[in-house]
Amino acid sequence: MTGTGRTGTGDGEGIGAPGAIGAGASGGGLGVGTEAPDFTLKDNHGRTVRLSDFRDGPDGDGKNVVLLFYPFAFTGVCTGELCALRDELPTFVNDDTQLLAVSTDSIHTLRIFAEQEGLEYPLLSDFWPHGRTSREYGIFDEDKGCALRGTFIIDKAGVVRWSVVNALPDARDLDDYVKALATL
Repeated sequence: MTGTGRTGTGDGEGIGAPGAIGAGASGGGLGVGTEAPDFTLKDNHGRTVRLSDFRDGPDGDGKNVVLLFYPFAFTGVCTGELCALRDELPTFVNDDTQLLAVSTDSIHTLRIFAEQEGLEYPLLSDFWPHGRTSREYGIFDEDKGCALRGTFIIDKAGVVRWSVVNALPDARDLDDYVKALATL
């Protein structure tokens, strides 16, 4: 993994010491083994998305979730990360896995961003109340008014099985997500 942050492998190892994640940040993210806070957010098309909708039900129809927080649409590192996910989409959106990307941008900004970049997975708006979901996941930077680069792999039972939180300028490594998903 490039950059600083907290990581967990999901295979029983603990989370490493938090790195320099930026002044004013509300924490280093949720730890492995923690129940992921449920949320209800609007996507870039105005549809309601709930994390709990992906949990296993009586029919065993749940999905693992790659929950990716990013600071802002239309910025260099964010665009690069989200386009890299787009280019490997079958790995992250399939019968077993759902990718959800969250920023504090408005749904209108996210709609234009998705259209411009050809992003065909949900971009969720944590715009109002501003940053509430990012705060619940412990990765909101109060000074900058945005989420840090936090990713949480959540299993079908709603438990965080792997996480990484990077400082604003530090891109994440997609291969780490693939390895984490392979353990579920």
